[in-house]
Amino acid sequence: MNPLRKNLREVIAVLAAALIAGSFAVPAFSGYLQRSRVARAVSDIGTISLKLHRWQRDTQILPASLAEAGIALVDPWGRPYVYLRAADASRTQLRKDDERVPLNTDFDLYSLGPDGMSALALPAAPSRDDVVRGANGAYIGVASNY
Repeated sequence: MNPLRKNLREVIAVLAAALIAGSFAVPAFSGYLQRSRVARAVSDIGTISLKLHRWQRDTQILPASLAEAGIALVDPWGRPYVYLRAADASRTQLRKDDERVPLNTDFDLYSLGPDGMSALALPAAPSRDDVVRGANGAYIGVASNY
């Protein structure tokens, strides 16, 4: 057999093996990246919640906006966190669970998630990937798990 042809076959075999290994590695890395972004959003929402509660403790009222409290974090997808003080909102403006009950009585705080879309009701398709705060902070996580 021609040595050049043998080397070419070996190179093709190595490339094929690398492509097969890559086809498994890329989705695994993508899933890891998504989980790490959600974990960061959960951590950020917990941190922001603590800052808002400290603000409330010091002033006896929640701030009207995150900017008023000096909070300028963006979520892992590059968008600002959404905050709504319950005292300023009507019942129709607050996030709701699958039984149409508001998630929080103090304030709503959430990330629009990877798709950047949301709806007030958690069961709605655009809300399923949002990272939300519910039960007045007892739950922070992906809306589809609430």
